[in-house]
Amino acid sequence: MIFEVRTSTKKLVFPFSEVDPTPTVQDPITELSVDAEVGREAFTYVLHSGRTGTVHVEQVLEYNQDLSYLRDLLLYRLTLEAQERIAESPLSKREIVRRLGTSAAQLSRLLDQTNDRKSVDQVLALLQVRNCEVDLVVRTKTA
Repeated sequence: MIFEVRTSTKKLVFPFSEVDPTPTVQDPITELSVDAEVGREAFTYVLHSGRTGTVHVEQVLEYNQDLSYLRDLLLYRLTLEAQERIAESPLSKREIVRRLGTSAAQLSRLLDQTNDRKSVDQVLALLQVRNCEVDLVVRTKTA
């Protein structure tokens, strides 16, 4: 059995087996509502037993392997790391800009975690300027 989740642009599925507590025939869902407390980005369900669970849209997107979501998440995490490294840097921003071969405005855009129009390559170049090594770890998802 599955949840059917509709976003503003698409319809996605999310199986009951991915949630805790798991709905069953003996303990079915009796209530389901969009959760306003998290900006309508999740839904909460109540089982017949009274147990409740919440599913965030990020879980649904990840399950459906929305590649743009995965790319944006990687870019976000790399950007936060770059922000920390630049804050700790003995290099001036002017020197970082010079080494990147870019402008101060572009550096600001690269360090803006809400900017999803930059490339992963650009953020990796920024981390390289800070003498950072980036390792990619691939592992099996756990529940």
